[in-house]
Amino acid sequence: MSTHKQIRIKSISEYHRHRELPPPEHPLISVIDYAQTKLPDPENPVSIVMDYYSIAIKRGVGKMFYGQQEYDFDEGVMYFMAPGQVLRVEANPDTDANTPRSGWILMIHPDFLWNTSLARKIKKYEYFSYSVNEALFLSEKEEAVINNIIQNIKQEYHTNIDKFSQNIIVAQIETLLNYAERFYQRQFITRKISNHRILDQLEKLLNDYFEGEKITKGLPTVQYLADSLNVSSGYLSSLLKVLTGQTTQHHIHNKLIEKAKEKLSITEISVSEIAYELGFEHPQSFSKLFKSKTKLTPLEFRQAFN
Repeated sequence: MSTHKQIRIKSISEYHRHRELPPPEHPLISVIDYAQTKLPDPENPVSIVMDYYSIAIKRGVGKMFYGQQEYDFDEGVMYFMAPGQVLRVEANPDTDANTPRSGWILMIHPDFLWNTSLARKIKKYEYFSYSVNEALFLSEKEEAVINNIIQNIKQEYHTNIDKFSQNIIVAQIETLLNYAERFYQRQFITRKISNHRILDQLEKLLNDYFEGEKITKGLPTVQYLADSLNVSSGYLSSLLKVLTGQTTQHHIHNKLIEKAKEKLSITEISVSEIAYELGFEHPQSFSKLFKSKTKLTPLEFRQAFN
């Protein structure tokens, strides 16, 4: 029976030792050839909590587990992980160990970014919080662009490190992250069937919530909707911004106002009762939100409608 344990890897040097690789040339940044890494023992899977950023494109043997999500490396995707996230990679015992593997792993310790503009900006890249099944699928042209940047990073830290090296490498990393953001925007648009299915599911989910008993527990949270749709909250937010121009919270409020208008126009129940029915503990909060969205108070809307 296989055992499972969790380990914390605090440094890039420690990761190199864990994967039985030569020591990194730079203690705070490294690009690893995935084909050179030791495959995990299928009998002893290990979860890794990393204290550094990891960006990778991998193809070959193994499955990656992030949270409850699983993804097979065979198709080759790009994924991003921030410090503190948990990653589990398992070898597939049913797959020939000689199956070709390819790709790379870029590891960046937060200390490498210290006192740079990217140290403050890196958290704005929301895809670091996406789940594995929301990874970035690259076209051949896009992958070539990313691989070229990785080669520039490798070349820079392979040469003699001088006072310019950090700024040059950080600039390359930021370029890579900006390209990734562009490619994610493209993915949200081009993978329309899957993305529009999520929009349809979101619409149904909100309808069911506002018409069911759950509304008595208050307004649905962004996390509740993301969990119900089997996506991360960050991915859902980014997807909606690209496809609709609105945040998840905006969608919740729009559905709320739609239901409120319906009740105000076809029933005679009081504004307070409508507020309670829509999950508000205080009617004043409902009235304030309604006016911010419609420029009218609930009573003014009812009077104008009638």
